[in-house]
Amino acid sequence: MIEVPVPLGERSYRIIIAPGLLAQLGEQLRALTPNRRLAVVVDDRVAAPHLDRLRAGLAGFEVVPLPVPAGEGSKSFRQLERLIDSLLALEMKRSDVVLAFGGGVVGDLTGFAAAILKRGMHFVQVPTTLLAMVDSSVGGKTGINTTAGKNLAGAFHQPLAVFIDPELLETLPEREMQAGYAEIVKYGLIADRAFYHWCEENAAHLLAHDGDALVHAIAASCRAKAAIVGRDEHETGDLRALLNFGHTFGHALEAETGFGDRLLHGEAVGIGMAEALRFSAMLGFSPAADAERFAAHLQSLGMRAWPGQAGIARTAAAQLLAHMQNDKKREAGGLPFILARGIGDAFVARGIKPAEVEKFLESDLRH
Repeated sequence: MIEVPVPLGERSYRIIIAPGLLAQLGEQLRALTPNRRLAVVVDDRVAAPHLDRLRAGLAGFEVVPLPVPAGEGSKSFRQLERLIDSLLALEMKRSDVVLAFGGGVVGDLTGFAAAILKRGMHFVQVPTTLLAMVDSSVGGKTGINTTAGKNLAGAFHQPLAVFIDPELLETLPEREMQAGYAEIVKYGLIADRAFYHWCEENAAHLLAHDGDALVHAIAASCRAKAAIVGRDEHETGDLRALLNFGHTFGHALEAETGFGDRLLHGEAVGIGMAEALRFSAMLGFSPAADAERFAAHLQSLGMRAWPGQAGIARTAAAQLLAHMQNDKKREAGGLPFILARGIGDAFVARGIKPAEVEKFLESDLRH
């Protein structure tokens, strides 16, 4: 069992990583809450293979499942309202615990509902996808999408704990594994060249569900994110902003494809990181060889590295730029970009002109 602390003073909590942890979940939760009723938010893709296993691990608790539809569409005001109404119908108290059992969509939706219901309820994360295990379940960012863009309504609300059982990944489709891998390799790209090298050497084993590789990658990712969150919880400085590497491009790609299964979040981030490296090279910050190296790495794993490979039209540069202008990270002086001086050395770049971005996109979309 690996424990990773998230140091946030009175809001500190632990990330616990262990194969088979689901069977011990009741024991872990009894140490966190005296209450024995749990509202479990779960999507239909996760409920079928895993809900009975969760119930078995929560012996002694009354488990009340609250189903939500699978997919990015559930990060909506409609589903948020439905979830809040369901929790109120259960007469949940502020001291009760809501358990998010699913991927990033379920975690983000559950966390936001817990943040605003009765001005703040307890919740725990039990992520079931690789992406959620290494990124979205950690750090307290919660939220939903709006018609204007991704994650534009939300709150910072830390969980009581994050419980990660890598055995839950045994039923995860290859495409979802690849989407999660994009968020793993991100930690190497932004600040840890040695970990990036490890990823290049071990990604194929990780994607093939090698247990040792998975545990190492999950633990390394959680440690990296916990360290950043502990120093810049609310992204008031530039440190936590580095975690958005590839996301400005990626969110624009998601918006252009309708926030659906056509392009998963992690897939968009993978392409977005490749674009961020190519844009960095175009601006003279980074060696072009690093951008080529990363794109080749993605494609060696069967992943996409160019917008055209995701079906983005060659004429979409203006639309993508417009999506970026709606990004929640936009500042008075414009939209900051997370760029790189090379693999393992990301930084926040300000003063980037929209014309430069559009020129880059027009070139990138021709590939």
